[in-house]
This record gives sequence, structure tokens and C-alpha cells, in this order.
Amino acid sequence: MVNIRIARLLYYIENYAKDALPQRYFAARRPTRLDQFANLDLAELRRRLRYYNKLAVPFTPALEAHTIKGTPRGASRYYFDFMETARYFPATSRVSTLFGDITHVPDVPTVVKSRPIGEHNANSVLMKLDKFRHFRQTHDAIPFTEKKSGVVWRGAPNNDRRLSLVKTFSGHPHIDVGTTGKNSPPEWQKPFLSIEQQLQYRYILSIEGNDVATNLKWIMSSNSLCFSPKLRFETWYMEGSLEAGRHYVEIRDDMSDLEEKFEYYERNPADAQAIVREAQAYRNRFLDARMDEALSLLVLEKYLCLSGQLSPSDVLTEVMAGA
Repeated sequence: MVNIRIARLLYYIENYAKDALPQRYFAARRPTRLDQFANLDLAELRRRLRYYNKLAVPFTPALEAHTIKGTPRGASRYYFDFMETARYFPATSRVSTLFGDITHVPDVPTVVKSRPIGEHNANSVLMKLDKFRHFRQTHDAIPFTEKKSGVVWRGAPNNDRRLSLVKTFSGHPHIDVGTTGKNSPPEWQKPFLSIEQQLQYRYILSIEGNDVATNLKWIMSSNSLCFSPKLRFETWYMEGSLEAGRHYVEIRDDMSDLEEKFEYYERNPADAQAIVREAQAYRNRFLDARMDEALSLLVLEKYLCLSGQLSPSDVLTEVMAGA
């Protein structure tokens, strides 16, 4: 907990310091920043740029779009994460943003953290926002076979799938699930478990709450196997490209096959460990800070170019040539 507090403090110190500098200091350095990414995997850049920013035709910024220098500061982590990229562009450029847990597709092209998975979500332009919460790396030193034989979950019963879970499995000997808040029936309540405590279990449930499940990313970086209902929302992590049975174990929305899946992987640990390895390999794609920075700049540059506010850089032109 102390480490998290220190990391949070450093995050805010760094971002307030950057925010105090004139924006023109960063904007003048954008071409140089892009040139530094010349040796990155071009195919990966193309693939992910096309995924995050699906816009394909020119558009006019919405009337309610704000300038970059006028970006709302209310949700400070969203503001800081957006400005980490946006400050490299002209301060008067206009962008529509929706900060928070977004589960609908806006009517106009808009920068968001999350969007529904599907083919008709092009107006939701994904950027890496609220990353302190969603992209913290977890170290797991416990091999799969040495973990506790059981399934674990803690959270708020704020949707039907979570309600089905606690109603069905509260008190189960091998499925340790419970709510940690005081606004749920006493029989559902369980003590809080830290990430480190949950990593002692072989199987960890990931169930979407308001939008994506925060724990999905750290489960997939661990030696535990992720169980999850069908995914409905996605972020910078590209949850829509995850494959059930390869990266995680999919369970029914009503959790009716959870015990069956638990028993299967207890009998077949090699199958479980194969999925864990695939999950870790997928997670490793998102550990390259230079790739993330390049993509963040390109996602926003593409938005500004298609809205007629910017001419494309040579780097964007090259990446878009194969998109």
C-alpha cells in the first residue's frame, strides 16, 4: 500500500510539473519525438492505430468540442493522461472528450477511455487514460501449481452478473467470492483482499463493473488463470481482441458453469498453464513505453488531421499507408 501511495504522489508531482511548463515547449518537440520512434514495429503500429482510432473520413469538430488548452480538469487523472499527449499539439486545436467510464458510442468523434466492443464504435477514439489505476504492473512469484486450489473474487455487486455470482456461490468451499462494501447483505460480505492476497489463488474472476474490469490486466500478467464472462467493453488494452479459451476462460453470464470450469482446470493443469502463458504474452505487448507513446501521439494526430486542423506528419503518413 505504501508503494502505491508513493507512486501516486510521484505521478501527481510529475504531471503538475509538466502542466506548469508552456505548451509551446512541448509542441515544438513533437516532430523530434516522432522521429525517435522510427525503429518501432511498423506492422504493430498500423494494427493498433487502426484499432484505437477507426475514423476513416474527414469530419468537422463538434460545437461543444474544447480546445486543448481548455481541456476540463475535473477528473484530474484523465486530464493529466490526456494532456501528456495533447500538449504536443497546437493549444487551440479542438477535441471532443468524454472522461470517465464510458459505455456508449458518442454521436461525434470523441476521445474516450472505454467503449463498447463491436464494429460500430468508430466515434469512440481510444486513448490511454486513467492509466495509474488500469495499467499498474503486478509481480507474481508463485507458480500456478503452488497456488491455493480455488477461485477468488472481491468487488461491488453493481450489476446482474456480479449479483449472480455472490447469490450463487456465497459460502462455497472452493469459490471464495464476496462483497467488500457495507451496502450489501451481510451474508455476501467478505474481508478485503489485496492483489497480493488474491494472487495466492489459482483462479481469479474478472467481472466487468461500470465498464471494463480493472483487475483483468493484472490477472493476465500473473501466474493465475483468469475466468471471465463474455467481455462487453474495451480500453487501450484492446479487450475486444482477447480470445476466450486462449487468453482467458469464458464463463456464462449467470455463472452457472463456473464450478464446472474450475473442476476441469483442476483436472487439467497443463491446459490452465497454457492459457496463463498466452495471457502473459498478450499483456507483454503493452509494456513497451515507447510504443505506447508513439501510438498516443499518432491516435490524436490522426483525429486532428481528419478534423482538418493539422497536416499529417511523415510518420503518420507512413503508418497510415498500410492502414
